[in-house]
Amino acid sequence: MAGGPFGDDLKSASAATYSLTADTFDDPVLSFWDRFGRETVRRAALRPGDQVLDACCGTGASALPAAEAVGPAGSVLGIDIAEPALALARAKAAARGLSNVEFREADVERTGLASASFDAVICVFGIFFVPDMAGVLGELWRLVRPGGVLAVTVWGPDFMEPGASAFWRAAEAENAAPAGRFEPWTRVTDPAALAGLFSAAGAAEPIIEYEPGTHPLADPADWWKIVLGTGLRATVAQLAPAAVERVHQDNVERMRLDGVRAVQANVLFARSRR
Repeated sequence: MAGGPFGDDLKSASAATYSLTADTFDDPVLSFWDRFGRETVRRAALRPGDQVLDACCGTGASALPAAEAVGPAGSVLGIDIAEPALALARAKAAARGLSNVEFREADVERTGLASASFDAVICVFGIFFVPDMAGVLGELWRLVRPGGVLAVTVWGPDFMEPGASAFWRAAEAENAAPAGRFEPWTRVTDPAALAGLFSAAGAAEPIIEYEPGTHPLADPADWWKIVLGTGLRATVAQLAPAAVERVHQDNVERMRLDGVRAVQANVLFARSRR
């Protein structure tokens, strides 16, 4: 599938965006990163002693619970192309006393890792940042040992609505997306599309589970923290400071006037066993 208006620049745009967002990931308002990372690990059914790869690991939302699950006899390697996120992941691992996890800057499309190296390969909210999603799934599937599992999590439909629509209305009024909206997570949001990617990658008969849900907003201002801690930050980065403040105020006021107390956080969990 194509990478949308960003084409082959999608991956570099993603790296730049998540380098910016890294410092906001651990804000309690963005607890969905940890929630869905931990849930992906639970569904992967990791065992003590397993060797695990977490691709597009970010600040460790899935790698750290994976390290806890496999215990000292196991190991976790987290890879990402956003070094600021990796630095935070390393600090969090150290704070938790986890010595069985390593974080390394690496390209998920060309990991350079040996085939059949891992009992489990995990990728949470990452595959849609790569232009060739089936290709990257094929690379991850190559790394799974016989009997091992590939577990992939993506956003479902209506990402963070109604907040996302309010954001785009205000941002586009500032001409903030001349090349097209940066929202690659919309490239695969339904079970059939995700199953097709697994099939194209050679990972047959995946189990795909759709989990509708919401994420609470304790205060209208919390929505702007979510903007700054997700891929929407890419569009904010295109704005002049005065325009950022206008979009900020517009969004918070819209959430207040509409009485929005939660945004949609629908998720697809997929896994295939080799």
